[in-house]
Amino acid sequence: MKLVSLLGLRLLSTAPLLLLTLADGQQPLKSHVSLHSKPMLALHRDLVKIESISGNENAVGDYLAAYLESHNFTVEKQDVDPLTSEAASFRLEDSSKPQRFNVLAYRGASRKSRILISSHIDTVPPFWPYEVRKDNQIWGRGTVDAKGCVAAQITAVQELLSSGEVTEGDVALLFVVGEELGGDGMQTVNDLNLRWETVIFGEPTELKLASGHKGMLGFGIKAKGKAGHSGYPWLAENANAMLIPALAALIKLELPSSEKYGNTTINIGRMEGGVASNVIAETAVAKVAMRLASGTSADAKKAVLESIRKIDDRLQFDFWHKGYGPVYIDSFDTIVVNYGTDIPNLEGDHKRYLYGPGSILEAHSDHEHLTVEDLEEAVRGYKKLVLAALN
Repeated sequence: MKLVSLLGLRLLSTAPLLLLTLADGQQPLKSHVSLHSKPMLALHRDLVKIESISGNENAVGDYLAAYLESHNFTVEKQDVDPLTSEAASFRLEDSSKPQRFNVLAYRGASRKSRILISSHIDTVPPFWPYEVRKDNQIWGRGTVDAKGCVAAQITAVQELLSSGEVTEGDVALLFVVGEELGGDGMQTVNDLNLRWETVIFGEPTELKLASGHKGMLGFGIKAKGKAGHSGYPWLAENANAMLIPALAALIKLELPSSEKYGNTTINIGRMEGGVASNVIAETAVAKVAMRLASGTSADAKKAVLESIRKIDDRLQFDFWHKGYGPVYIDSFDTIVVNYGTDIPNLEGDHKRYLYGPGSILEAHSDHEHLTVEDLEEAVRGYKKLVLAALN
């Protein structure tokens, strides 16, 4: 099989598969002044400074739309429904917050393009402020997941347009809400009835192309008991005592694995029950996320229901979305990731690539950070991906 080189990318001549190579060196910036004087780094800083926990993406969306318009992009805002009450309670969000919307940007009058570059503008809680530390490290919520991708993608497209390597109709930008909570933003994009040859999704992949990621199933379990005085438990029913055995059974559940994705994992991410230690708990809830290494989300849902109902068939379930099984991505096998993305939420027969700066091991944590060099290398990587896809 013949390999050909294209702008630092290698392509198999018999298949549309891409592999990024780490090429050009980059000198570190020597001071915070020079860091913030670079447009891409200033954009990244401004995005991270705006809190945009899922359900509260309005402010960052407004900033992004204004930024793109000021750089001669045609910008469309696509409204997205408010979070459901269940999702809002999961994120402790106020459903009365301003309208959420996706941001679509392109050059010229036509929204049609061959290539789409996309990432998400929402983050998980809690908000951590922007901070520059030694060794060109940039800390804060969203620095990695996924505002680093957003800033690098915009900069890559701007540079390609400025150099004349792409023009109107070649590439569009799409930034969506709600990725961290089921993907309602990307699902709404399907209403635009647009199609692309290639879609490049931005998530932290350590500057490697991902070849696939695990599936996802998220759900809540609720127990309904009877409140009472803790001194007289026989006159009441403790919802916590109903829920705990069910969660123990869930943890012991035998779930499928695969050679590529490893084991299916379960995370009981949040529990809440009762009001005081001397009051028997009337209600208790748990929020659970499963990362599927094999099979379908329907198979996983069936296994969960059967397991829990053997313990207590009075427990209530709320599956937040239909979920999905493991997702294949066009690429060489360079990295497999255990997190979910918006890739399965966007309908179409386009080629799909997943790439971005930073490590998922830093995301969703109190030490979320990446380096200036990560961001600068990501700009080069996105440019190579776009040019290779066009050619």
